[in-house]
Amino acid sequence: QVQLVESGGGLVQPGGSLRLSCAASRSIFSINTMGWFRQAPGKEREFVAAISRSGGSINYADSVKGRFTISRDNAKNTMYLQMNSLKPEDTAVYYCAAKWVTSRVQSVDYDYWGQGTQVTVSS
Repeated sequence: QVQLVESGGGLVQPGGSLRLSCAASRSIFSINTMGWFRQAPGKEREFVAAISRSGGSINYADSVKGRFTISRDNAKNTMYLQMNSLKPEDTAVYYCAAKWVTSRVQSVDYDYWGQGTQVTVSS
């Protein structure tokens, strides 16, 4: 069992930056895939980014490429999402997730989920 806790959300103006963190309750060395998803009001949860165990394989949704950077520090049992050039359409609850396998990284069939952190982009 893995418990995930997100932090770092908040209110930011368009063009601003935020860094989200996802802390795991146990070692993440053996967790093959960790990812970030988001869900806006009235919309389905959508894929944002995913990273492999070594960090050698990274995937991004087209909507965040070039603006968001995913990373993980296995020694600290923590994953991060650096979000730059934020837009109002990035407003959502952001969730971190983990799965044991390396397949279907953009689908929602992850094994573990955090409780979410709100990100609001507004002037």
